[in-house]
Amino acid sequence: MEDNKEFLGTEPVGKLLLKLAVPTVAAQVINMLYNIVDRIYIGHIPGEGAMALTGVGVCMPLIMIVTAFAALVGSGGAPRASIFLGQGKKEAAEKTLGNCFSLQLLISLVLTAILLFWNKDLLLAFGASENTVEYGSAYMNIYAIGTIFVQLTLGMNAFITAQGFAKTGMLSVLIGAVTNIVLDPFFIFAFHMGVQGAALATVISQGLSCAWVLSFLFGKKTQLKIRKENLPLQASFILPSLALGLSVFIMQASESVISVCFNSSLLRYGGDTAVGAMTILTSVMQFAMLPLQGLGQGAQPIISYNYGAKNPQRVKAAYWSLLKVSLAYAILFWALVMLFPQLFAGMFTADKVLLDFTKNALRIYLAAVLIFGVQMACQLTCTSLGNAISSIAVAVMRKFVLLIPLIYLLPQIFTNDQTTAVYLAEPIADVLAVTFTGILFSFQFRKALKKIS
Repeated sequence: MEDNKEFLGTEPVGKLLLKLAVPTVAAQVINMLYNIVDRIYIGHIPGEGAMALTGVGVCMPLIMIVTAFAALVGSGGAPRASIFLGQGKKEAAEKTLGNCFSLQLLISLVLTAILLFWNKDLLLAFGASENTVEYGSAYMNIYAIGTIFVQLTLGMNAFITAQGFAKTGMLSVLIGAVTNIVLDPFFIFAFHMGVQGAALATVISQGLSCAWVLSFLFGKKTQLKIRKENLPLQASFILPSLALGLSVFIMQASESVISVCFNSSLLRYGGDTAVGAMTILTSVMQFAMLPLQGLGQGAQPIISYNYGAKNPQRVKAAYWSLLKVSLAYAILFWALVMLFPQLFAGMFTADKVLLDFTKNALRIYLAAVLIFGVQMACQLTCTSLGNAISSIAVAVMRKFVLLIPLIYLLPQIFTNDQTTAVYLAEPIADVLAVTFTGILFSFQFRKALKKIS
């Protein structure tokens, strides 16, 4: 399949989505293990696990920003490369790849400098307390060194998946995740490095993944190759890619802003325990978000290629298949969380106080996740169609227009339990956002299909 560039326009859509989505979902789940495995081990460090977990949890806004910049370039450039391939414009697709590679190198240098010199100040601003900031700073001092590996692995891997090489894309993250899982217990416990050991294991793992991704894109098997002549930045290629990737960037970077808002409010109303619980809540939320993103990434080459090839029936069929599977997964995950919250919370901590607090907060925070499959399917389809404006509008509405104001407004309304009110902001925002997204997408999708009919 991967050797035939026409398969995206000829194979049955359902069968094709299964072939592409299984590896991309697996890749997202494996990628999720990087941070989650770190937190699981850190949360079980004898005597200081709960405090160390909270400290590393406050690092998440910074880590989210790093991954958001990778998404800005990769998630914008990869769909455009797929559309170019569908139009038969391979040279333009390779210029897009080369420009995105150069830009990610530049971004990596800037982010590394910022994280090395100002991580402690940023952590304090992002909700760390004097009790937890040293844990966070120790983790970020080492993690920052591997910023370039994170950028190139996540950003360039999108171009591998966009060509239909889903299994190769899965292997990119599998290599790193397995390495991370193996190294974590040695560095954290056997070598007594604590949170610094977790960070070092992550850096080494991402370095191996990066080497795999680049060896493929510089090699002979890829359809799109990184070539020297395509590296100089050209506005005509990089600006449209950034415009398209901006919605995914906003979605991921806003998670950083949201995390800061949640942490500062929870520190005020519930102290370090509430902030520690938020670390677990966001970790569990990744079990929902990342597989849904993986499904969208599996559908993206199909939608983008056939949109470029002006085949509306295949575009429509791919979207409806994506929506059905995404919604089914979201409902199943929601049911598991509602039935077994202690099972999810217990993965990250053995501290009884934190465990009891978190299992109740989980049911509130994830109350509306069952409908989130609609949000992700619509938003990622907009990106696959090259509709930057709609993608940005959907991302901005959920995060900035709805969620951030609710984080601060609800505790003023529900004064009897202000900590619970903060957690309640998430499901309320989700319900309103899905409603807005569904209405906007229905108009924009019909417009896009009409354009290529």
